[in-house]
Amino acid sequence: MRIQKAISRAGLMSRRAAEDLIAAGRISVDGATSSLGDRVDPETQTVAIDGVPIPTSPSGVTYLVYKPVGVISTADDPRHRRTVVDLVPDEPRVYPVGRLDADSEGLILLSNDGDLTLRVTHPRYGVTKTYLVRVAEPVGEREVRRLVVGIDLDDGLAAARSAKVVARGPDGTLIEMVMGEGRNREIRRMFAELGFEVASLVRTAIGPITDNDLEPGTWRVLDNDEIIRLNRIAVEGARDGQN
Repeated sequence: MRIQKAISRAGLMSRRAAEDLIAAGRISVDGATSSLGDRVDPETQTVAIDGVPIPTSPSGVTYLVYKPVGVISTADDPRHRRTVVDLVPDEPRVYPVGRLDADSEGLILLSNDGDLTLRVTHPRYGVTKTYLVRVAEPVGEREVRRLVVGIDLDDGLAAARSAKVVARGPDGTLIEMVMGEGRNREIRRMFAELGFEVASLVRTAIGPITDNDLEPGTWRVLDNDEIIRLNRIAVEGARDGQN
C-alpha cells in the first residue's frame, strides 16, 4: 500500500500529515528516503520518521507486563514453570524482550516485533532499565559509589549508569539503580561482591516506559507513542555510541 495510507491506518497521523512529511523528505523505508507515490509492505519493511522507526504493522503488538516473583522470563520452560507468556493472550504469539530473573519482579516487555526487541536489548542502543533494590542492611555511600565506578565480576566489569539511596529504615536500604545492560543476575552479583544480599529487586522502568498502576501478573498494550519513544531513545543511543 502507499506509505501515507500505511501511516494513517496505524493511527499515527492523518494521511495529509503523512504526505506533508513525505514531501519534506522526512519519511524513509528500510533506510531509503521515500517519495510521494511509493509503496510499502508494513509487515516486512521498516518505516521511519527522521530516522526513528514507527509502528505500522497491523499485526504488531507489544505488552508491558508486571512479572511477579517466581515467574520465568522465557516463552517456554522445560520444567513447566509459569512463564511471562502465560500472563498475556495466546494470540498473537509474543516473546520476552530481555530477561528478568525468577527471584525478581517488575516490568518486562513481550513483543512480536523483532526489531524493537533488538533495540531494547542490545547494549549498543543504550536503552536503560531502572530498578529498586532493597538490602536488609545499611549500605554506605562508599558502596553506592562503587556500584557506579564498577565492580569486577567473573564475566567482566559491571557498572550502573547511576545509583542512589532513596530510603533508609528498619527494613534496610532502598537503592535506585539505572543499568545499561542486563547480564544474568548482574545486580545481585554486584551486591554480593560488596558483601550484601539483595532482599528484593523490582524493575520500575524500561527506558522511558513505566507504569505505577500495574499490579503483579497484570499487563497492558504499549501505545504507538510509547513505542516511538522507545525507538527514539534507541536510535539516539546508537548515534551517541558512534560519536
